[in-house]
Amino acid sequence: MNTFGTVDAVLDFAIEREQEAVDFYEGLAVRTENESLKKTLNAFAGVEMGHKEKLIAAKAGQSQVTEGGDVVNLKIGDYLVDVVPGPEMTFQDALIVAIKREKAAMDLYTDLEATVSDPSLQALFKKLAREESTHKLSFETAYEKHFLADN
Repeated sequence: MNTFGTVDAVLDFAIEREQEAVDFYEGLAVRTENESLKKTLNAFAGVEMGHKEKLIAAKAGQSQVTEGGDVVNLKIGDYLVDVVPGPEMTFQDALIVAIKREKAAMDLYTDLEATVSDPSLQALFKKLAREESTHKLSFETAYEKHFLADN
């Protein structure tokens, strides 16, 4: 925790990252004309808002974490070229950006778990990392279905 100084600083940092994720997915949803993608992006914005609420509850001392299982890692995102988000993004571009963002969020929570000594916060960050990996898997599965099925 030497990078952050306090547990509240760690939580504030994570809360800010979740708000950025909400804004990102909502912003992409507004810019896309693909209704299916718009619905998916808005759903993920809602999930990220749920993460933010969990972090706010943890900051207030009201964290309750339940265990979950492991998530499959297709590693598709490991081999995709970065895409810059923009209004002319294709569905494929949006999936790539989403995969990369979810991997970054997963890595962030894994790193944050290692910065705190409180077992309840460690459990929360572990749970959030697992949830982000589930989101990544969802986007990778969609990518595989739409763009790798014929390969």
